[in-house]
Amino acid sequence: MNSLLFRLLDFTAAFFGLFLTAPMLLIVVILGYFDTGSPIFMQQRVGKNKKPFTLIKFRTMSVGTQSVASHLTSTASVTKMGGFLRKTKIDELPQLINVLRGEMSLVGPRPCLYNQEELIEAREFRGVFDVLPGITGLAQVNEIDMSTPELLAEWDVKMIKSFSLGAYFRYILMTATGKGSGDRVS
Repeated sequence: MNSLLFRLLDFTAAFFGLFLTAPMLLIVVILGYFDTGSPIFMQQRVGKNKKPFTLIKFRTMSVGTQSVASHLTSTASVTKMGGFLRKTKIDELPQLINVLRGEMSLVGPRPCLYNQEELIEAREFRGVFDVLPGITGLAQVNEIDMSTPELLAEWDVKMIKSFSLGAYFRYILMTATGKGSGDRVS
């Protein structure tokens, strides 16, 4: 598929998505100050060609929670508001800024942390880092998360090899309607 077409779709959707949700984003920021004192969460992630970028999300865990994959974090770390943000996927909306910047796509493999060595190795071996990471993708809508690195990398490849305009919109629609639960917290 034409990467310029997908970049145009990503940019347009991210721009209008941020514009249309701006009032809600502002409310979440204000409420987040009362919840954690620090509503925005930024973290270094592995991007296309393994280049680092700073992922932007709403904070869903207490300040000071260890920087590890969600499945390695205790549910006690998730704040009350954070639980709601995760359930509704509102915590992901600030990543539209990453999409505008060209660091992410709406659809692609979820960006991992640099300390997730097993996943990085599995993805590198399969060429997954040749594409932009995404907010959602095939693995996410099928409830495959980073707790199973080899399986996740295999599903990332399935998505990349079968990627089309229809799949792009299908994964976005499935995510928007609640398919997939995202990364699990133990």
